[in-house]
Amino acid sequence: MSAAMVKGWCPGALRPMQSGDGLVVRVRPFGGRLDAAQVSGLAHLADRHGNGLIDVTSRANLQIRGVSDSSHRLLLDGLAQLALLDPDADTESRRNILVTPFWRAGDETQALAAELEEALENSVLALPTKFGFAVDDGSSRVLAGDSADVRIERDRAGGLLVRADGARLGRSVARGEAVTTALALANWFVTSGGARGGRGRMAAHLAAGAELPEALGGEAEPMPVMAAVRPGLYPQGALVGVAFGQMPHATLNQFAGCGHALRITPWRMVLSEDKRTMPSAAGLITEAYDPALRVIACSGAPRCREAHADTRALAAALAPNIGAAARLHVSGCAKGCAHSGAAAITLVATGAGFDLVRGGSTRDEPILRGLSRDDIVGNPSILLGGH
Repeated sequence: MSAAMVKGWCPGALRPMQSGDGLVVRVRPFGGRLDAAQVSGLAHLADRHGNGLIDVTSRANLQIRGVSDSSHRLLLDGLAQLALLDPDADTESRRNILVTPFWRAGDETQALAAELEEALENSVLALPTKFGFAVDDGSSRVLAGDSADVRIERDRAGGLLVRADGARLGRSVARGEAVTTALALANWFVTSGGARGGRGRMAAHLAAGAELPEALGGEAEPMPVMAAVRPGLYPQGALVGVAFGQMPHATLNQFAGCGHALRITPWRMVLSEDKRTMPSAAGLITEAYDPALRVIACSGAPRCREAHADTRALAAALAPNIGAAARLHVSGCAKGCAHSGAAAITLVATGAGFDLVRGGSTRDEPILRGLSRDDIVGNPSILLGGH
């Protein structure tokens, strides 16, 4: 049960990933939400069966770190008792769904997410492990910049649409058609050759020339994209950032102590449902323009066996020097696990130091190679082209 994941796959609870600090066990909240009892239970499990550290991922999941082979089975038993475990690993890997955190009681979001989860459980689709869905059906889109291949959204008239990622327009659907159309789009992706060797993404498939069939295309324009989401109070509750996407179990337990459910986002933020004051705990970001929001960093060394450097210490040191409009990504290796896209500034740790990429990702050609940590911290203007 605790065999390490193959490179390039996303970990799960049933298929954890071996890292430098033990097994990483990913928990995928149903509907993107954890009730207060589940929050408390996860904090306890992370303390008892892991090293007490919990990641909030860009897939809107939580990861319990530092799990041993011997404690993994006990952790799974605990997750099952919290109703946070899928029946098998294949179902778990298909249930890759982002859910807007800004839904309101009585709207269709949670029902759509639950229907999609059930349909994926009953499906036999052989989807790539990174293939995902988004339920982003509010009056404005908040997940448009996040990783998903099939999107359930609203059109300009307020009706539902299903859209392939990479296509500008979507297909208008009735409420009862949304999930079946989403799965039909995923099935077309597979049968049209979009999935190869366990990999493949919808936008890349379309960009390579694949044409959507008429029955799955459409002319419906989705709702506008919401302005950048920042920590603060919203009608649904208090949205807080998690510095570098990681918090100690005690911080998660403080959320549970408030008695509020948590909605997990792909922005390394959590929304404490119906809370009317901003919480305060170790590692939380509560200010809308905190410098830590400008940086992304993976686990880094020694937590990750692939990493060549302590990424988070460097990111914390550089955050105050990054302009408000810029984004810094510090990656422990060329895989770019924490952020697959482009950033204004990307630092990639190697065996010979840090490579610097401007306006690109970890896969792009660096403009400078072999920078030391002292080089960068002593002269942060080098990141923006200064000398």
